Amino acid sequence: MHGVRFGCNDSLVGFAQESRAGEEPLAAAMAALLDAPQEAVLSSGGAAAYNALSGSRLKFLSGSFDGTTVTVYLAGVMRPGGTCDIPRMEAQLTQTALAAVGAIRAEIYVNGRTLTEAMTLG
Repeated sequence: MHGVRFGCNDSLVGFAQESRAGEEPLAAAMAALLDAPQEAVLSSGGAAAYNALSGSRLKFLSGSFDGTTVTVYLAGVMRPGGTCDIPRMEAQLTQTALAAVGAIRAEIYVNGRTLTEAMTLG
């Protein structure tokens, strides 16, 4: 798999997801990420991809896009599987939100706290 390297020598790759007719792209993308299993097999080459959020219990509440910044509100519990999952979770949430609407900046809130605060509180 190829993608930008970050964290524990990880690489972030995108998955094409079909959404239902009339479904908001941001809501559909976040639901696909939050509901995905821990491991998914990519159709090309059969390589496995890891979802760092699979152990968490997060729910998409709402989101908005002002043309530049996408804002996402989530509720629930974040459960990283280890230290390497922290940058993975941040990257997966942020990049999913950015890609869903074509934003250049993302602000993500979990239970009313910024993503950074939510990750340090556990």
